[in-house]
Amino acid sequence: MKNKKNLMKAAGLSVFGLAMMNVAAIMSLRGLPLMAEEGLSLIFFVAFAALLFLLPVSLISAELASAFPNGNGGVYHWVKEAFGNRLGFIAIYLQWIQNVIWFPTVLAFAAGSLAYVMVLWWDPEKVTALSQNNIFIVIVILVVYWAATFNTFRGMKAAAKLSSIGVIAGTLIPGIFIIILGLIWAFSGHDLGFMHAPGGGQAHLLPDFSNFASLAFLAGIVLLYAGMEVGAVHVKDLKNPQKQFPKAVFISLIIIIVIFTLGSLAVASVLSPDEINLNAGLMQAFHDMLAKLVPDILLNPILAILGLLTAFGVVGGVAAWVAGPSKGLLATAHEGDLPPFLDKKNKNNVQTTILWIQGGIVTLLSLFFIIIPNASVVFTLLTAITAILYLTMYVLLYMTGIKLRYSRPDLPRPYKVPGGNFGMIFTASIGMLAVIFALILGFFPPSQLSVRSPQEYVFIVVGGVLFFLVIPFIVYAFKKPSWVRKNIDKKMK
Repeated sequence: MKNKKNLMKAAGLSVFGLAMMNVAAIMSLRGLPLMAEEGLSLIFFVAFAALLFLLPVSLISAELASAFPNGNGGVYHWVKEAFGNRLGFIAIYLQWIQNVIWFPTVLAFAAGSLAYVMVLWWDPEKVTALSQNNIFIVIVILVVYWAATFNTFRGMKAAAKLSSIGVIAGTLIPGIFIIILGLIWAFSGHDLGFMHAPGGGQAHLLPDFSNFASLAFLAGIVLLYAGMEVGAVHVKDLKNPQKQFPKAVFISLIIIIVIFTLGSLAVASVLSPDEINLNAGLMQAFHDMLAKLVPDILLNPILAILGLLTAFGVVGGVAAWVAGPSKGLLATAHEGDLPPFLDKKNKNNVQTTILWIQGGIVTLLSLFFIIIPNASVVFTLLTAITAILYLTMYVLLYMTGIKLRYSRPDLPRPYKVPGGNFGMIFTASIGMLAVIFALILGFFPPSQLSVRSPQEYVFIVVGGVLFFLVIPFIVYAFKKPSWVRKNIDKKMK
């Protein structure tokens, strides 16, 4: 009995650990050059996404998690309580499937950071060539992903530890370093790049709303803040979830907003919008900033360190997402919405079968980098498709918050969205409008993607959304009563 109690205690998450998992799941420094490219108007974009999307998601997730501290599955459990098993299963599926396709794309970014470290010393001109080498990209994807997966097999505490170390070393430290560089530049009396509009002229705080590209960019910024609800699947790993989960949410909320805002402003202060190369990504931004601020002899060593740190930051993010939505999917197997063989855990209470299947899908998707020479187009389309699916899940989340206020008014809620029922309706409505806006824009091709026609792009995206959306309905249609009975039998044993 004593050993069992010690094991349960060791498996617990701290507020700090969960907050770092939230930060790792949401914040990626690769978004900083993207936002910095907008110059001074990035403040508007960040404020829009933070206030109209991230804040509503955080508030509602905190309330729902505190109301169901013993519920498995996070979004699955919340939506099921409000709208039944079918929509609960669909919600967690939407969260999970976008996550699976996200792994290869974000790990390709890690490959670019590692390329700087591996090639910079002896032939800097080959950095770009290595970062675009398909074989190198696939090797990095598979090694890093499976390393994070095997670490997750060790338990949620191990996953939280890796996420915490990864987000501190690979996100917070480089993010703070970027901010310091920006402050040094500003207080040294240099001209601030974000004060100039692309092509010259005075920059404006508000974007040009007559330019459709600005609106499409706004939808992309919203997606940079997605994922706050993922941490809710770990509420049972907290000792006092009613108090600890909301606290972890708000700690991560503050960190994310501060780093995103100040970090992107720092990049935009050193580099004007015309100088920022989005294709080169974060390491190019580091290079261009440091080249203007440090002696040449220090440039390569600092870049090498930053390359390692940012790559490791991706590992922390992957560790958070490997452990999150897949654990929510496990809850559906507990309830009999999936075949019983998926309801399998190891001695560390980790969803082993689901993680093996998830890893197999990620491995197959990573092979597109080899099979298709211009894989970036394929993954851009897949990312657009799954982003739309993910945003659909958020519509269900906001509707759940409102529905449970009326269908379960007596439900204990240690944390509640301020303002009573009106406050919940207002908060959820604001979030839903932002999501619907981003959903609509998600069907339009981004300007940097080369497609033969906008109509072809829309056809592929619509077809992909319908294909992935029909899968949970098919699974549910073939659901057998014996799945539930077998799971009940297993629990009784």
